[in-house]
Amino acid sequence: MQPEPFTLLMTVYGGDREDHVRVAFRSAVHEQTLRPDQVVLVQDGPVSEEMSACLRELVADSPAEVSFVQLEHNRGLGPALDAGLQAARHDIVARMDADDIAMPHRFQTQVPLVRSGAELVGAGLLEFGADISDIVGQRTPPSDPADIARYSRLHDPFNHPTVVYRRSAVVAVGGYGDLPLMEDYWLFARMIANGARVVNVAEPLVYYRVGDGAYERRGGRDLLRSELRLQREMLGEGFISRPQYWRNVVVRGGYRLVPTLVRRPFYRMVVAPYGARRNRSRDRADTTPPTSAALTYVARHDRQPDQTPAPVVPLPAPPEPPVPPAC
Repeated sequence: MQPEPFTLLMTVYGGDREDHVRVAFRSAVHEQTLRPDQVVLVQDGPVSEEMSACLRELVADSPAEVSFVQLEHNRGLGPALDAGLQAARHDIVARMDADDIAMPHRFQTQVPLVRSGAELVGAGLLEFGADISDIVGQRTPPSDPADIARYSRLHDPFNHPTVVYRRSAVVAVGGYGDLPLMEDYWLFARMIANGARVVNVAEPLVYYRVGDGAYERRGGRDLLRSELRLQREMLGEGFISRPQYWRNVVVRGGYRLVPTLVRRPFYRMVVAPYGARRNRSRDRADTTPPTSAALTYVARHDRQPDQTPAPVVPLPAPPEPPVPPAC
């Protein structure tokens, strides 16, 4: 019996660089010890002629079949990923950003965990500057499901560029939706709330490109507006309590407004290594974690009299994606 196949999902938009896209694509397809069976490549709105030529080259040279999805207008990451999920033929889907680099054993490590029962699997990552020899930071997520559920009330417990998930589990909670800059956190919170089986691989499996403006982009008024909307959504669903809501508004909202010179060291010293600290603490304690049933939470609009999680909805048939346009 053949192992269950999986799809790689990657989006590209006009702000991406062709050289970064080319390296990211090759690292996630050509150089993997376990290659995807299908690649869904989403072009989110107009791109330059150079990028269009790059995408045609990637499609033509790919050792895996590529389904190309072209969106006429730039719709943002969440809607673009939802469009890509519609074109995915396989239930296991691996995410990849267009400017990061996957380590060769990434899918060999993560995909078997989903095949064996997990529905959302993340991993650690290494932040790099000019190239992967220029490592400037590391993010280690909490690996235990109990820690992930607890951590999710304050922070995103997954590094989005590293995740592999069940498409059916994503569709069951409504997909990414359109919450700019926070669509991944809100999706993962809803998946946890719906009882998805989650785990993180603590070791880094992706090189994450930070560049000069990475920490600047984690702040500002636009991100603050999305942050406040996210907290209202989580409070409205009962995912967080009102005291947790106000804590998050103060802590996370304040983080968006402080100068980058403060935000950078705070993130690297407090947020990024949290998982490593928690994983070490759990290893020393060597206690049995709570069962997944104890962590189950059901969204308010889906609650039944017996408080069971909402059922997984049938997947829609994916549309036939177009081919890349000619110049």
